Amino acid sequence: MNDVTGLVAVMMFLGIPIAGMYTYYRVRKLRTEERLAAIARGVDIGLQPELSPAAQSRRSGILLIAAALGYLITFALLARMESDAWIAGVFGVIPLTLGLGFFLDSALVRRDTRHS
Repeated sequence: MNDVTGLVAVMMFLGIPIAGMYTYYRVRKLRTEERLAAIARGVDIGLQPELSPAAQSRRSGILLIAAALGYLITFALLARMESDAWIAGVFGVIPLTLGLGFFLDSALVRRDTRHS
């Protein structure tokens, strides 16, 4: 059974990022084809405005902190039944601090653009 668990873990470790990259590629390709077809038909398509670096950092910070809080809450609830769950729950601090770092980056980018 341990051999199967290791195999599944390695397959997921390698498979999930590959599947994510493939999905990103396909979505981007479909959007490009859709835009080209609209242009060929003469439809006026507006360009989507790009987010500023501060807005990108703020968005990343919000998503990481929300994910970290969800992770921590999940393991806090599990720890009510199994105290060892806190061992895994501690790893929620990693995306939490990354999210805080993105908020700091957002504030610094805004400050730099005001002073420029």
